[in-house]
Amino acid sequence: MRVLVVEDERNLADAIARGLRRHGLAVDVAYDGTSGHELAFVTRYDVVVLDRDLPGVHGDQICADLVSSGALTRVLMLTASGTVADRVDGLQLGADDYLPKPFAFDELVARVRALGRRATPPAPPVLAFADLVLDPARRVATRAGAPVDLTRKEFGVLEELLKARGAVVSSEELLERVWDANTDPFTTTVRVTVMTLRKKLGEPPLIETVVGAGYRMPGELVT
Repeated sequence: MRVLVVEDERNLADAIARGLRRHGLAVDVAYDGTSGHELAFVTRYDVVVLDRDLPGVHGDQICADLVSSGALTRVLMLTASGTVADRVDGLQLGADDYLPKPFAFDELVARVRALGRRATPPAPPVLAFADLVLDPARRVATRAGAPVDLTRKEFGVLEELLKARGAVVSSEELLERVWDANTDPFTTTVRVTVMTLRKKLGEPPLIETVVGAGYRMPGELVT
């Protein structure tokens, strides 16, 4: 899942980003409304965690522009004011959820994950293919009943391939969905991650390379 955090309090923005990354999410950060607005329309994010009172472009404007664009991106609006009137204002602008500061981080993660599920085509809560089972909520993978120890990036790549239901997923798409904006687009990190993922999954191989196109897990997802 790809998330953009737009928050002008740098310590808070960085803390949110670190915490979401620990939960396996790819996170970009903008510290003002102007750069946040630009990033939101350059990259396809599943969720934007958006402070309302931002320098530059106001959070309300970013939210309204995202809604009017027809993007599938979901907006979780943050604000220092937790009054009912402010909450109603934010939701009327088109925000999908609203969280007043200060907030419990576990609640923020739960809300971001819930919004992320609404930003993409629905997938089963547990993904299975052949004898492989992936539980994204618990961050657990097993093959033939045995646990498979995966890094966050390996888990993210496997999840994207499973959700594609046999369709080819390009390296560029994996880079966009699993890594953040600081990753070099010309890096071999996707190829290396897929290589180590294959080794961990064992035999028979489940991930197929489609030369010049990307990777896929041929066959239908088990639901």
